[in-house]
Amino acid sequence: MTNSANPRRWRVGIDIGGTFTDVVAIDTAGGERRLAKVPTVPSAPLSGLVAALDAVGLGWADVSELVHGTTMVTNALVEGKTAPVALVTTRGFEDVLAIARQSRQTLYDLATPPRLAPDVPQDCCFGFDERVDAQGRVVVEPTDAEIERLVAKVRASRAGAVAVALLHAYAEPAHEARLGVKLREAMPHVSLSHEVSPEAREYERTLTTVLNAGVMPLASTYVERLAGHVPAGTHVHLFHSAGGMTSLAAARARPLSLAMSGPAAGAAAAAGAAAEAGISHALAFDMGGTTTDVSLIVDGVVEIASNRRLAGRPVRQPMVAIESIGAGGGSIVRAAHGGLTIGPDSAGADPGPAVYARGGARPTITDANAILGYLDPDRVLGGSIRLDLDAAAKVLAPIGEALGRDTHGTALGVVQVANAVMARALRRVTVERGVDIRGCTLIAFGGAGPMHACGLAREVGIDSILVPGVSGGFSAYGCISAEPSFTLQRTVRLKRSDWSEDRFDAALAELRAQAAEPLVEAGIDAGLITAAETALLRYVGQSDAVEVPVAGMRAADDITRAFHQAHLRLYGYATDEPWEVESIRVRASVPATRIAAAPVTAAGAGADLPVNSRNTCWFDGTGPVETPRIDRDRLPVDLKVQGPAIIEDAVSTVVVEPGATAWTDRFGHLHIRLATGS
Repeated sequence: MTNSANPRRWRVGIDIGGTFTDVVAIDTAGGERRLAKVPTVPSAPLSGLVAALDAVGLGWADVSELVHGTTMVTNALVEGKTAPVALVTTRGFEDVLAIARQSRQTLYDLATPPRLAPDVPQDCCFGFDERVDAQGRVVVEPTDAEIERLVAKVRASRAGAVAVALLHAYAEPAHEARLGVKLREAMPHVSLSHEVSPEAREYERTLTTVLNAGVMPLASTYVERLAGHVPAGTHVHLFHSAGGMTSLAAARARPLSLAMSGPAAGAAAAAGAAAEAGISHALAFDMGGTTTDVSLIVDGVVEIASNRRLAGRPVRQPMVAIESIGAGGGSIVRAAHGGLTIGPDSAGADPGPAVYARGGARPTITDANAILGYLDPDRVLGGSIRLDLDAAAKVLAPIGEALGRDTHGTALGVVQVANAVMARALRRVTVERGVDIRGCTLIAFGGAGPMHACGLAREVGIDSILVPGVSGGFSAYGCISAEPSFTLQRTVRLKRSDWSEDRFDAALAELRAQAAEPLVEAGIDAGLITAAETALLRYVGQSDAVEVPVAGMRAADDITRAFHQAHLRLYGYATDEPWEVESIRVRASVPATRIAAAPVTAAGAGADLPVNSRNTCWFDGTGPVETPRIDRDRLPVDLKVQGPAIIEDAVSTVVVEPGATAWTDRFGHLHIRLATGS
């Protein structure tokens, strides 16, 4: 996509996190790689982008392509800062959000409300006189007068956006589309369910459409400012939740697709690293300043799921299957009930952990890591942050007094509890899905991930760790290393008993064209786009569907065999019961631009470790230990490092515990092997 003759030769990935903004820049002509961290500026994200470019010595005139992930949408949902939304449903279904699902998230906790309050107040829910049945046949055709009445009602509600989710619009969207034309003439932000989530399950589809509408004003404002700020010669993309990059126009129309963009970029990069290293089963472990995100990777592919939760709400759209918890480096630590609790609230970017000496007054995981000697007190973080160990000790002291521990004992306790919390997340994406966690490799990245990797791996029984190159800015790296792609899913409800190859093929062809549109809008040659086709099948009456790749399959017998094999692998059995295709999913993509690994020097005979300095560190089960600090950038290939050791580069710190062994491969990835029985 980038012409090497163009003076704008830098491809830049930027991940705006809760605490730091990471930037990775690649020179497409010479292969030079630059990376940096700068403090996030939540109130001024565009100025944060400029600061990130400054940190790697670039200006807009140097950038050919910019891809960035953002927590903007997620934060708006979590903090309840979405725009007021008006909801239009088929008459008689105005209570769909209030009724929701009759289930409890916490089954036995009767003090907790069974579900969140509806996202749209009842006086902003409007019934529309129309009806389509589940097969897409029109039962009641809306009149022009009814459309005008609805538009007037919505306009009078003074809502900032409108969501339209008509009954069975996934089967026949004509009524939604017709109403949408008139609403868009009256309001700037309109979200239609057949565009956002064209699937069955009325409540989830309606709520997804409402959430998309609620973040549209915020996302539209940001996208417009970004487009106006970036010069014409720079191509800009945003990273979406299904693990690929998308155009600004698509992000403006479907901003909810950005909800997990930063974590999805990290997971996509981890999948690439696993494939590169020949790892069949891996766990992406991304510990940043605010959250920890984990996901399962099998055969170099990160799992995509359609049913996820955002801010406690079910969302029906394709997303990388990431388990997120509020335990990052900046998570607040408290003494409670004779023990410790971690998060979910965070010190964030402002003021940050106490050790950053920017006014933080509450203890965090980062403060504990600093006290244990893992962070170099002589380094400057993010270009401006100097560590203050006295400040970290001061905020941890009250916790130590409450628990009867000294400062270092308290810090070790904080790290142990944090690892236990994160271990539960790892087990949720493996053990609870029937995957033996002991056979997985832990791929650790993010600002804090490599510091906790050894302790966490030991906690869950993993003995193999991979810390990828540029691990401190790995999500930013994922933004520019992942394939440009877009994923869409829709309900078709095609039964085996009335199978039609033509209908199945036509549905896939239509979805392929729709999924390719954002890529073409981003300037990609349509001839380069390929499509991965997946059918979600189930036995008739079964609740959950099984994903079956169907590339080239159209005959019912072929799909039957593939479905039985997938069902047998997942559940241990398959039957001759009648089945149906509930939904189809298409992922349109083009091959990623290959980014050459940073050159790594081979180890010569008798090569010495590149030790920068030595200082005292504390590890679980040991007293103070003199520990070398090793320059990762100068570590030769295959030269073994025996723990304890701290391996660091400009933006990341890797803790190698006593008894562990570390070495670098030819791709620049750092491998760590824990001692057997550790």
